[in-house]
Amino acid sequence: MFIVNNYLLAVVLCFITMLCWGSWANTQKLAGKSWRYELFYWDYVIGILLFSIVLGFTLGSMGEAGRSFVTDLKQITPGNYVSALIGGAVFNLGNILLSASVSMAGMTVAFPLGVGIALVLGVIINYIGAPQGDPITLFLGVLFVVVAIILNAVASGKTHRSEGSNSSKKGIVIAICAGVLMSFFYRFVASAMDLNNFDSPTPGMATPYSAFFIFAVGIFVSNLLFNTIAMRRPFEGKPVSYKAYFSGRMSLHLVGILGGVIWGLGTALSYIAAGKAGAAVSYALGQGAPMVAALWGIFIWKEFKGASRSVEWLLGLMFVFFLLGLGAIILSGAN
Repeated sequence: MFIVNNYLLAVVLCFITMLCWGSWANTQKLAGKSWRYELFYWDYVIGILLFSIVLGFTLGSMGEAGRSFVTDLKQITPGNYVSALIGGAVFNLGNILLSASVSMAGMTVAFPLGVGIALVLGVIINYIGAPQGDPITLFLGVLFVVVAIILNAVASGKTHRSEGSNSSKKGIVIAICAGVLMSFFYRFVASAMDLNNFDSPTPGMATPYSAFFIFAVGIFVSNLLFNTIAMRRPFEGKPVSYKAYFSGRMSLHLVGILGGVIWGLGTALSYIAAGKAGAAVSYALGQGAPMVAALWGIFIWKEFKGASRSVEWLLGLMFVFFLLGLGAIILSGAN
């Protein structure tokens, strides 16, 4: 299987993760013009699962290092299967809430808030579980990101207070709940892997490719419950049926699957990089996604169009502190 052997390559993969995690929601925005997010989400989950299978039989089975995809799946202990499956279910619930918040509050607001909270809590959880890197520099980077989150919250508050949008306020509350949930999923999957030795993993533990596949199965299975509830009792709008999903145009289904593939690529690369960068650093770099999402929201979707000069300054400072935070996180892993 493909294994990362140096820290620089691991950082590059984490940056690709950041781009993927910050960009997949564009597919939801594209489909959302005529397609409810609950219906989009089915295709998104299918995209993640299909990508995990393709990745397992390609990069996860190439070369002689480590264990091949199928061989690895056969030897994983039940406990590690359960851990990765729980990670998928926890992520899925958090991501459904995040998707709902994006549809109500917009990408520029929901992503920095929800994913930013997930970053702060997730780094703490993952560092405790697998300490790697300089903690002072790492948590200094996290502090910078916290400042960026506060700046974004103030900017969005100024904008939506003038708009008087109850839907946006509800979306902000849901984004906070999503962030708390999503801070835990990475640790469940990482604990199923032998992060210290991908070349010769401990018997019974998973490689990144098998762990990602089991994680994807957990997302898909839990979606049968979570998204069905979301369809019948939506956060906003009228209930939707499975009939509406199956009557959707193929182009809409493909957009959702593409969103899942984009997110799945980012997540798989994060787990692959974790062996060299450490779980906390790998997770933290990927969670720079709010900056990417905010750029999409500002320059492509025009979510802050007509905002005051003070809001523009706040958003500019948000990007500065995000960059400072990401720089500190990279340095922490190099120490």
